[in-house]
Amino acid sequence: MKRNRFVASLAVAATLAVAFAIAPLGAQGRGGAPAPVIPPEGPAKGPIPRLPNGKPDFSGTFDHPRVGDITKAANGCVGGTAGCASATDTTEISFTPAGAAEQKKEPKFDYGLYCLPWGYVRSYQTPYPHGYMHNNDQLMVLWEQDNFFHAVPITGKPLAKNADLEPTWMGTSAGRWEGDTLIIDTGGFNAKTWVDTAEHVFSEDLRVVERMSYIDKDHIRYEITMTDPKYWTKPIKNTRIFTRMTTPLLEYSCEENNKEIREGFYLENNPLKKK
Repeated sequence: MKRNRFVASLAVAATLAVAFAIAPLGAQGRGGAPAPVIPPEGPAKGPIPRLPNGKPDFSGTFDHPRVGDITKAANGCVGGTAGCASATDTTEISFTPAGAAEQKKEPKFDYGLYCLPWGYVRSYQTPYPHGYMHNNDQLMVLWEQDNFFHAVPITGKPLAKNADLEPTWMGTSAGRWEGDTLIIDTGGFNAKTWVDTAEHVFSEDLRVVERMSYIDKDHIRYEITMTDPKYWTKPIKNTRIFTRMTTPLLEYSCEENNKEIREGFYLENNPLKKK
């Protein structure tokens, strides 16, 4: 079965219809449009998949909203499924002097055009779905974008300080349970990526905390809080709905030697564009 991610996501952009008991979250969206509403964290409606240890089992393929800018709300699923959304409590990032200076630097190197990893936060916001493989001890996150993956040990042990972690593109994670909510703490980023496609920068001090819980068996409530005391004066929080898909992740290939990209035909402002 063929799927056109971009066409499908546009087709469902206005079809968010989540029939849950909902509570407002965040302010209005940009341009005066109502922001999405996300159910509060709480007990799931009806039975949900569970692991042998009794905890929720998040295994499966899930559609997510396309979040190109973490300061803007979003409706619709990238893979054509109904029900995805993203609400934000941050309509404008408050930068420290160091962060503002870094944000103003131009031109920015678009690492994604060269098949480098999109980074942990941005991978959850791509134009393609993601999936999970889950057991008692570990959650594996699988992204269709660039076919990247990330391992989250669920041991209950706290994550080390950033200074004690080896800097990587996707960071290092530690998971623990709080009731039926999985909490993931991630740090140790190399700061070579952005938090979104809008090119919002972060430093090696970035710390990410995610809270995952079921709304019902086919919808995950996903809350992400990001802090970066070096570049931001305040935390940034997005709350989203992921929807279970009946189709698998597709094969993805990023061609590092793509001349359309490397020789500057892809973007008018590409610094590599031939004169």
